[in-house]
Amino acid sequence: MKRVFLIVLDSFGIGGMEDAAQYGDVGVNTLGTVSSSPFFSVPHMQELGLFSIDGIRCVMPEGGKTASGDVLRERGLKAAYGRMRERSKGKDTTIGHWEIAGICSPRPLPTYPEGFPAQVLDAFCERTGRGALCNLPYSGTKVIQDYGEEHLRTGDLIVYTSADSVFQIAAHEDLVPPEELYGYCRTAREILQGEHGVGRVIARPFIGPCAGQFVRTAHRHDFSLLPPSVTMLDQLSKKGKDVIGVGKIKDIFAGKGITEAVYTAGNQEGIERTLEYLDKDFEGLCFVNLVDYDMLYGHRRDVEGYARALSYFDARLPELLGKLKKDDILMITADHGCDPGYMASTDHTREYVPILMCGQKVMPGNLGTRETFADVGATVLGYFGIDPAFEGTDMLTPP
Repeated sequence: MKRVFLIVLDSFGIGGMEDAAQYGDVGVNTLGTVSSSPFFSVPHMQELGLFSIDGIRCVMPEGGKTASGDVLRERGLKAAYGRMRERSKGKDTTIGHWEIAGICSPRPLPTYPEGFPAQVLDAFCERTGRGALCNLPYSGTKVIQDYGEEHLRTGDLIVYTSADSVFQIAAHEDLVPPEELYGYCRTAREILQGEHGVGRVIARPFIGPCAGQFVRTAHRHDFSLLPPSVTMLDQLSKKGKDVIGVGKIKDIFAGKGITEAVYTAGNQEGIERTLEYLDKDFEGLCFVNLVDYDMLYGHRRDVEGYARALSYFDARLPELLGKLKKDDILMITADHGCDPGYMASTDHTREYVPILMCGQKVMPGNLGTRETFADVGATVLGYFGIDPAFEGTDMLTPP
């Protein structure tokens, strides 16, 4: 039974693309920044070829062969490495994942640096029966401190955005239980279509007695736009293959093409769930998003936290490799950058992303620079003998 495990290290960019300046990103390099941290150690990804990728500019780690090198040799696994250019116009989570799955977005999703227009907010308030506070780009941890007490006093919802294409709603769980908040998000999702079709509506529940003690909970939930065309997920499930989403994958694709899903509270749980699926019998794709790099460290400009998180994943990599069966393929990539050392903004950064691929069916060597993230989708489909319904090149087939 063939299986592909596709892991997205959310925001792990490896250097600015040629058009990065058009997106306000000059000299960005997520890998370059985090590699300068004393907490950065990724010897296993090094063995898979991370530092051999074209154009890599970072602090090269010291050391020789590693445990994963032994795993590769003992099990006869092979590694291929390269970088991918984003063809879509954007640098957000939704567009990045959609392109991985085969959808190229010719226009960026809308953003609201001055808040949402009255026509959107008025419709939202009328349909929910609640007022709205804030309506500005804001830090998610700060907005609940600044508006949380007014929210508890008035019952108005905290509505805010960021540099991303998102409509976020924060509410205290004692006042607005999560399921009720999810209902408000579904209402917002219905309103935010067409011209105002943001990539995601996000529920941001929080708890705590007062300002300074408010904290967000693990009950976040994303409500994404429906993918506008056929993806590799649709093609796989139509052919009777399993399509398993781990983390926020189901949300990103609005459930389209997903046959099974499990949500996770962070990277550690995401890795544990992936290891569990490696022990299960299925035929198809296990699509994993590890979100902490972006959510906890990239946007918060936490270089050391980002470095520690990458090092943690790398330390668990031998476990993942050790469970691969002879017809399994492991793919590691990203959806955009979020350079924690770039101080011009806290936005995502327009960067190349890595592609690392291993398994007994993988030809080792340099994959070069791929022209689109959709090469991942084409490769997955090609492995199952399915012709992609989108433009992309199978990386398993020699040119």
